[in-house]
Amino acid sequence: MAILKEIKDNELYLYMNGNLIYKRWFNTGASKVFDKMAYDKYTLTSIRDLEYENPNELIPIKAKIKIIRTEDGGRKTGFISGYRPNHVFEYGKKGELNNTFIGDIIFEGQSTIEPGEEKEVTVRFLINQPIEKYLNKGQVWWIHEGPNLIGEAEVL
Repeated sequence: MAILKEIKDNELYLYMNGNLIYKRWFNTGASKVFDKMAYDKYTLTSIRDLEYENPNELIPIKAKIKIIRTEDGGRKTGFISGYRPNHVFEYGKKGELNNTFIGDIIFEGQSTIEPGEEKEVTVRFLINQPIEKYLNKGQVWWIHEGPNLIGEAEVL
């Protein structure tokens, strides 16, 4: 899979395997998805694939995450470095998920992060999603597995 990002005349173009799948106009903030199967909030694109082919296409941030304890409705097991849950920065009026963002959680010094633990990590978000407005120091967001809340994080 080949991912190509091109910026020209204040516009961002994202191509997958030579086909235009996304365009964003920086001056207005408007964007258009041309291939919903290739560019969707549940895309099958792997962060590792993008990292391999386009190393500058990720936004890394430092964050503090806290995983909800199993007794409180969280995961039954921990997760390893490279885990890619859904990242939610805001909910709708009825508590539904407005947007989920793609990003992996990277950490060192232990094999897993277990329910109930808190740790400083690096979270790497795909750059081809409208996430920049949320990445401010102190911003809190929620970590989900599908509809299930499993933790929260804060931008450091």
